Amino acid sequence: MACRISELVLECADPARLAEFWCEALDFVVLGDEGDGSLEIGPRDGFGGPQPTIILSRHAAPQPGKPRLHIDVNATDRDYDAELDRLLALGARRADVGQTGAEPWHVLSDPEGNEFCLLKARLDPL
Repeated sequence: MACRISELVLECADPARLAEFWCEALDFVVLGDEGDGSLEIGPRDGFGGPQPTIILSRHAAPQPGKPRLHIDVNATDRDYDAELDRLLALGARRADVGQTGAEPWHVLSDPEGNEFCLLKARLDPL
């Protein structure tokens, strides 16, 4: 039997602000408070389903430097350009990591500067 990803943990200074951004971006909800100001967000059906949850772990000074892991997202109910516009309106910013412009994705950052990619392929919603 294999294991699967159940949670992703993202260190951040303001879990509530990032919860607002990522819940809107992913159609997630706040599932719980970890007791130290950290928040768990995830799909409406909660922990343990086909999608992992995200723990927004409160840290006064998140670890500086380039993270070794980032999140990729895909549009499900609109085209690529419309999803890019929606994410930018939510507070995402374009990020330059040396891309050429020919890639089938956009590199963005969330309100705290965590990089993520919007991939061009559209996926069916779960």
